[in-house]
Amino acid sequence: MTLRRIYVPLAVAAALIVTVTLCVAAHRPKPVPPPVNAILNETLTNAMSDSVSLRGIDREVREFMQYWRIQGISLSVMRNDSLMFSKGYGWADKEKKEEMTPRHILRLASVSKLVTATGIMKLEEQGRLSLDDYVFGPDGILCDSVWTALIKDSLYYDITVEHLLRHQGGFSTRGGDPMFSTRTIMLQNRLRTPPDHETLLRTQLPRKLAFVPGETQEYSNFGFLLLSMIIAKVTGVDYESWMQENVLKPAGCVDFHIANNYYQDKYPNEVKYYVQPDDSPVDEYNNSGRKVVRCYGGNDIRALSGAGAWAASTAELCRFVASIDGRPEVPDIISVESVRRMTEWFDPDTFSLGWNDTKPTGEWTRTGTFSGTSALIKYFPDGECWILVTNTSTWRGAGLAPFTTEMFQKSRAACSALLPHRNLFYVQEETFPSE
Repeated sequence: MTLRRIYVPLAVAAALIVTVTLCVAAHRPKPVPPPVNAILNETLTNAMSDSVSLRGIDREVREFMQYWRIQGISLSVMRNDSLMFSKGYGWADKEKKEEMTPRHILRLASVSKLVTATGIMKLEEQGRLSLDDYVFGPDGILCDSVWTALIKDSLYYDITVEHLLRHQGGFSTRGGDPMFSTRTIMLQNRLRTPPDHETLLRTQLPRKLAFVPGETQEYSNFGFLLLSMIIAKVTGVDYESWMQENVLKPAGCVDFHIANNYYQDKYPNEVKYYVQPDDSPVDEYNNSGRKVVRCYGGNDIRALSGAGAWAASTAELCRFVASIDGRPEVPDIISVESVRRMTEWFDPDTFSLGWNDTKPTGEWTRTGTFSGTSALIKYFPDGECWILVTNTSTWRGAGLAPFTTEMFQKSRAACSALLPHRNLFYVQEETFPSE
């Protein structure tokens, strides 16, 4: 269901509030949430989450930033589908003296996989594909003859959509992750320009799979690129546009974008990314011969597509999670059955659909990391969801997530009971004067 913002004159709004209040008192109907604020990233400010009672969160975040030498952090906290806290810390762009706010968008890295998985579930609900569908071969979704002709290992014909979602497609990074080996692939295949998705697929299909699809698992960015290509093939629309119109906007998320590679191409409200001071310049991904800062040209971020290229604010990311969590407060954009399947737990060694891990206790986790970015979604069994994204990479890489979780736990212990009973999804700026 597409949610629209409704504009009402102030006097009329006051009269409506009185009338609705009387009706509720008389009949006690089931409450219906107001429409989401369609310009959330233009509405939220740091002042809305400034509070003496929440200084414990501020303290934990600032200590975390100082210890890990992080320039900027965006943090949002949701409980039972209500956005209760959204705040930026440090610098969005240190050189421009631009402070981080909830309005800024940041690269989400592999958190993007949760968005892509939701798109696949949506297409299955529409009857346009099945998780049991084969990916390659005459009966597969990506059945183009030019690709089929390149396949030498018949195990490719056994790969299903669900195998890709669970990182069970047979792909391995032991010879290098193809999504982060652009320079090598260009040299090996005598390419003068970085490969587009179709060209990259042609370079990979002649390779043997590392294992029988479905028999084990190995984390695969390439597998989620294939899912992005599947979405484009099935819909006839480019991946980004279809996801924005059919998944993100219905969830109330209007400021999600596929990120670009360079600072000069960033979106107007996007942050600047940083690496650690001792991170040496690297060769540019396109074999130009130039040395670049790793987070700006070290890899082809945009080419990651649904495997890791989305950029968004933590507030809108909260809104997205609220739309796929099965709770009644915010209408979900996928069915109850799809939510169940995405969060189903099998064993500690089986990836969930889109999520890294979904425990039987109801705790769900989604991480994302690459140069200049670290992201974590932690959905707790009590209905609280904490989302943090940085604009700085650390030497820990993907290993930063446990330390972020520890910081969440300390902040929850200090301040969960003090979070204000409100919903920032539906407010106007003037509602929250600075404290």
